Amino acid sequence: MATPAQVSSLPAHHARNAALACAVVLAVALGVGRFAFTPLLPLMLKSGALDIRHGGWLASANYAGYLIGALSCAAIRIDHARMVRLALAWTIVLTLAMGVVHLFWVWAAIRFAAGAVSAWAFVFASQWGLRRLAELDAHGLGGVIYAGPGVGIVATGLLGALAASLGVSAPSVWIGFAVCSAVAGAFVWKTFAHRAPAASAMRDQARTEAGMQHASARADSIGLVGLYSLAGFGYIITATFLPVIARQALPDSPWPDLFWPAFGLALIAGALVAARLPLAWDNRLLSAACYVIQALGILLGIVFPNALGFGIGSLLLGLPFTAITLFAMREARRLRGEAAAGLMGYATASYGVGQIAGPLVAAPIAAHTGSFSIALWIAAAALGLGAAGLVWLGLRRDARAA
Repeated sequence: MATPAQVSSLPAHHARNAALACAVVLAVALGVGRFAFTPLLPLMLKSGALDIRHGGWLASANYAGYLIGALSCAAIRIDHARMVRLALAWTIVLTLAMGVVHLFWVWAAIRFAAGAVSAWAFVFASQWGLRRLAELDAHGLGGVIYAGPGVGIVATGLLGALAASLGVSAPSVWIGFAVCSAVAGAFVWKTFAHRAPAASAMRDQARTEAGMQHASARADSIGLVGLYSLAGFGYIITATFLPVIARQALPDSPWPDLFWPAFGLALIAGALVAARLPLAWDNRLLSAACYVIQALGILLGIVFPNALGFGIGSLLLGLPFTAITLFAMREARRLRGEAAAGLMGYATASYGVGQIAGPLVAAPIAAHTGSFSIALWIAAAALGLGAAGLVWLGLRRDARAA
């Protein structure tokens, strides 16, 4: 028979398991399924399999898939845990396919599909995980969930750098990433067994859906969706081309391969710290501060194109990366409660629009001018605009409350 101490520790144990399982899903679906392309792009360029324009097209294909996948979330009625399993399995298969086939148009289709399933993983793992933590009164573990992409980014970044130093081919690295993802997915597969929502959650969802016609809630939802797109546009140019940009500025330097893992490490720290901030603080004002930090990170790389500038810039870009996501998803739950998956999907789709636009803007400018500087100035300006809009929404909410 369990002791009272053991019984009291069960909720904490379940909360940790849920948070860690979601973190693993996001590490695979985002850290590998979406962002492994960034450290592998230099290898693919060096081998002649791609040029910078085709690299931009593959990146945008992935983000287009992310957009379509996010939009579809509002219409999906399958159990959230089952959708997480589906997305996890397909991410592994599609990562393996990148290493097996060698045709550009097939790569484009694979990256598109990988984007769609990573959006499913993100939205449904977020909703499932945040709901589970709310049920167990463990909100502070939300940062563990959103540290997952950082773990994936660090792992793929370091392995990609090691592969480049050893002369390993990009297809072999893709296959290795797929194997590692399959092993990680096997450890958390059972966690996402179907579990019917509690009756109280069902009642909360009904109340939330009944009240969603409130004008201020609709306006706040539109603001969240619109301004979140600027975060997608603002970070993605650097996130897609960081190793390439750094190699251009620092030829024959060992540092460029380390900036992407540094970005991932900062991401982990930022997610864990953000989750510990008081829940009463306004999510939009917190997001605005994060936008400003990312803009400063981008500007550092432009103004100081050396190892120190890129290093600190990578840290500032990564620190608020998933903190922005955490605050946006919390805001969606504040507005929609248990019916938040739809709004999460629309916000994620908006973010995807920004991500699609980013490489399409940056790659032609870089090809024409031989530099990413103009595109990076545009990205920093977009983040500044987004921050201003979020501050306005937050102050507007305070004015209504007064």
